[in-house]
Amino acid sequence: MERKITLLMAAFLAQFCVSPAPAEVRAYAHEYRIGDAVFEGYAAYDGSLPAMRPGVLVIHEWTGVNEHVRERVRRLAALGYAAFAADIYGKGIRPKSGPEAAKEAGVYRADRALLRARAAAGLSELRKMKEVDPARVAVIGYCFGGGAALELARSGAGIRGAVSFHGNLDTPDPSDAKKITGKILVLHGADDPHVPAASVAAFQDEMRAAGADWQFVSYGGAVHSFTDPSAGDDPSKGAAYDAGADRRSWALMLDFFEEIFGDQ
Repeated sequence: MERKITLLMAAFLAQFCVSPAPAEVRAYAHEYRIGDAVFEGYAAYDGSLPAMRPGVLVIHEWTGVNEHVRERVRRLAALGYAAFAADIYGKGIRPKSGPEAAKEAGVYRADRALLRARAAAGLSELRKMKEVDPARVAVIGYCFGGGAALELARSGAGIRGAVSFHGNLDTPDPSDAKKITGKILVLHGADDPHVPAASVAAFQDEMRAAGADWQFVSYGGAVHSFTDPSAGDDPSKGAAYDAGADRRSWALMLDFFEEIFGDQ
């Protein structure tokens, strides 16, 4: 009798309990223009989902759109978001060394208006994706891109939220934070030598003065680039991968998305 009940239950589950369809991640390079300049971003979405969904703009490190960023875009797509990696530098501009990257990133660090304009152009491309609900978008960024994500938020862009992973925190005019419309999440390596304690304190003062909705999480022992496996495993060099901080920061970002996209 017990075996018969078990078999009947199995038949019921087989008939009425359908497992979710596996993700069908479709990823592709996407070329776009800003004036006469050509840019090449990277987009991904789950083709098995029928409806529009929240969109996530991803902004790259100082080496440009690379495999680390492309992998994050695909991961977001597999989770049900539509994601687009903006190209801040321009098509084919992919620094191969630290000095090259520092020089290229320095152009935008010195001209925040230009940085914001390039990030805003990427946001526009994200919103054009037919899979994206243009009213439900957020931005995330890594290192150089983390700073760019915060600058986009400071520009008053209509985004639900901005997430910075081991990014720069400084800005030329802290009063711009009053223009922020979404929520802010900063995920920071507590031992990051590239973002000194004074910058952390100044950022937090900026957020308080603006009355922003912000969170700041530091990971003990983590340094710069803690989400990037290609950064190596030697924290004494100032940049290194930290698996624990990577896992925890990703989980916090997803929790943040549930909050800001809670009406989905």
